[in-house]
Amino acid sequence: MTAWTREELALFSEAYALVLTAGDSGDLGVEVGMVTADGQLYVRAYSGVRSRWYQAAQQHGHGRIRVDGVTHEVLLRTEGIEPSADIDDAFRAKYGQVASFLLGNADARAATIRIAPSR
Repeated sequence: MTAWTREELALFSEAYALVLTAGDSGDLGVEVGMVTADGQLYVRAYSGVRSRWYQAAQQHGHGRIRVDGVTHEVLLRTEGIEPSADIDDAFRAKYGQVASFLLGNADARAATIRIAPSR
């Protein structure tokens, strides 16, 4: 799996949210908050694994993200991701009080997606 560049990770850290589209559809996607931890990019579905966009990510395993006008083709990984303290800390640091909905919600923590470049 290819890694994100330093410049890309910096962009993700500075941007408030990204737009995620799962699969090859022409769908406009969903805007979600994201964090970086240990050189990886993560998002979480607040409503958990039953979320429509989480299920689409799980089903397709690929898609695209748009951050500050830049689009990346990506791989969407939902399996084998442990909701770690590093990811929780990154959400807390970036979003403050808003993050409590993602941190104190076991369903949201279970719906963590790792996003990797598909290049």
